[in-house]
Amino acid sequence: MPNTNIQTGQDWGTVNVGRASAGRVAVPKTAHGVTRAKAMGLVATEKKYGAGGNKSAHTASVNAKKIEESDELKHNKVDKNLSKAIQQARMAKKMTQKDLATKINEKPQVVGEYESGKAIPNGQIIVKMERVLGVKLPRPGKKPAVKTSAAAGAAKAGVVRGGPPKRR
Repeated sequence: MPNTNIQTGQDWGTVNVGRASAGRVAVPKTAHGVTRAKAMGLVATEKKYGAGGNKSAHTASVNAKKIEESDELKHNKVDKNLSKAIQQARMAKKMTQKDLATKINEKPQVVGEYESGKAIPNGQIIVKMERVLGVKLPRPGKKPAVKTSAAAGAAKAGVVRGGPPKRR
């Protein structure tokens, strides 16, 4: 019985798989070979502008220069008066930094930073420390209030003693 499984439309041409040199062009491997191929016209070169590097990553931009020039990048630090007051109040209560930290629900490193003056002041933490230590701590950024006499303050505000402010 003959085999009738012949398919039509097949390409029966030879296929070269592997390293055959048929149809290969020799690529120059040295600089001298490349220049010789250019001279013969076998190689065409194009100049690509902006290729071969990320220039934006290596050049300093205008914004970076502005940041470097400004001196406003310093954080507020805890004042020495506050750090000494915290330390003295804690020692008066015979507490360690760890004890104070556990009572105010903070890490011991936070208390250490406040006492060394390296912390960025946080009003909530200072209020917690005041409550636990039972002292009024000096606040950062606030100037002590200047006390004025009651008569001078009332005269400036236009308040009559014991009554409402004057109507004009």
